[in-house]
Amino acid sequence: MAVNLRIPGPTPCPEEVLQAGAKPMINHRGPEFREMLLRITDELKELFYTKNDLFILTASGTGAMEAAIVNTLSPGDRVLAVSIGEFGDRFAEIARAYWADVVDLKFDPGTYADPDAIRKVLNADPRIKAVLVTHNETSTGITNDLAAIAHVVKGEFNKLLIVDAISSIGSIPCPVDEWKLDIVTSGSQKGWMAPPGLAFVSVSQRGWEAQALSRMPRFYFDLAAAKRYLQRGQNPWTPAVSVVFALDASLALIKKEGMESVFTRHAVVAKKTRDGVKGLGLKLLADERYASNTVTAVRVPEGVKAADIISRMNSEENTVLAAGQGKLDGKIFRIGHLGYCTEDDIQGVIDGLKAVLPKVGFRG
Repeated sequence: MAVNLRIPGPTPCPEEVLQAGAKPMINHRGPEFREMLLRITDELKELFYTKNDLFILTASGTGAMEAAIVNTLSPGDRVLAVSIGEFGDRFAEIARAYWADVVDLKFDPGTYADPDAIRKVLNADPRIKAVLVTHNETSTGITNDLAAIAHVVKGEFNKLLIVDAISSIGSIPCPVDEWKLDIVTSGSQKGWMAPPGLAFVSVSQRGWEAQALSRMPRFYFDLAAAKRYLQRGQNPWTPAVSVVFALDASLALIKKEGMESVFTRHAVVAKKTRDGVKGLGLKLLADERYASNTVTAVRVPEGVKAADIISRMNSEENTVLAAGQGKLDGKIFRIGHLGYCTEDDIQGVIDGLKAVLPKVGFRG
């Protein structure tokens, strides 16, 4: 019986993707890799809905976030970090690690980032150069209204907008050019249905202008170097060749399904997840108006231990759920439903919870 891996990443991979990742190595400076890298880069740009430059880095999504920071900012630059959870906080931490002057704007877990609140901060502090925001926060199961946020940040204040779209783009609509997003990051292990190891960064013309002025230290994550090497069909440093093979196969599956169909599937599966857990008498953490289509955060009932639910689901139902993070540790559990996920997979989760919950003391 296969494990029902229902965490927000790494996500399950289709068999074709796993087989592709087992191909023999090739010369990463040779013509075969060059053709594949250039083609995959163009395909990713299509799926990002952008004509901007895009680069494939060998890193996790956090590496892409770091690349976004160090290529656009200088020590002392004032940055507004908008956070609705653990990954929004991480973005701020990365900026602080490189000596940015970070202004925090935090929202309660389970709520979204209010564009009006962002507007007020930007109005009050014209020295802010850039805004960091997470599109989809997997720690709380919330998707921010990025279009509305971009309207404020770009349309009203013309600030640099740097977006963590790691768990959204490829699963949830995020039209980079339409929303005028400057730097957008993602990772292979999320909706892209590939193993961990690759990160993606798109860069607008405004982003390149910031890069030319940026004075934060960088070497491995120097996007100027990535751009020079991509012109000859290479990465600056040795890429994760096996994961590139796997990504090539997963992108073929996504293009065959069609992005609009991918978005619809995620919406359907997400609704089934939310309806299913509510039908068991459980409560969601998220304000449902902004509930994520890639992960659902479920409140742990009073008198029940989250660890007991997660442990029994694993050992008895062969289903892996994610625990809460940070302040939400022990207060929620999370169900990932992005990438390679079907309604049957979610029905398995709901059936498993129905069997496990009475054993841990929940009567509904």
